[in-house]
Amino acid sequence: MKDMEQYLKPTEFFDFDKKRVKDQASEITYGLKTDKEKAVALFYWVRDNIKYNMYTYFPKIKANLKSSVTLRRGTGFCMSKAVLLSTLARAVKIPAKIRMVDIINHKISQKVIDFMGTNIFHCHGYSELFLDNKWYKLTPVFDKETAIKNGFIPLIEFDGNSDALFSPKDIDGNTFVEYIKDYGSYSELPIKKINKIFEKKYSKFYSNLKRNFSEFF
Repeated sequence: MKDMEQYLKPTEFFDFDKKRVKDQASEITYGLKTDKEKAVALFYWVRDNIKYNMYTYFPKIKANLKSSVTLRRGTGFCMSKAVLLSTLARAVKIPAKIRMVDIINHKISQKVIDFMGTNIFHCHGYSELFLDNKWYKLTPVFDKETAIKNGFIPLIEFDGNSDALFSPKDIDGNTFVEYIKDYGSYSELPIKKINKIFEKKYSKFYSNLKRNFSEFF
């Protein structure tokens, strides 16, 4: 399938041509027979072994978003973890891409909102994997420990038969996550578009980084 080739090859950010990435994908999926089994194993590995840290984003440092860097570092935020999941999937011949959306997480702290200058997470990234002739949407963002500690529950689970995205409500029935804008899917991380959106939407965030980065972190 020619149209699928773009979702199976290594790229600058989906860099499974790096030995570390390819070996990790093979280790996670060792002994598994079906693409669905492999996808489930990869999802949970990225979700829980790559610890969530929103402060691993550094403006305009492209290498920070490469899968090989996220894997070596062992931490990441939504976009870097999604890129890693899609990269590991490609490494075991599962077509994969990344999708970008804007969301509101109603459970984030006021400190984070004040620092970003908004309660909107622009360009939130999640993976899309092609299984059984269907694209599945997967968000491997909050590791189990972080989710429980911060009340980001219900946990995002994936059984290979349905999407794994944020629930609109938390376990108490309160509003949790809203998806408010969709930028579409990409076979490679659209870094120029992301930087342009971030510069426009996160002007306060950029200013805070320059002014009091060490104090905040």
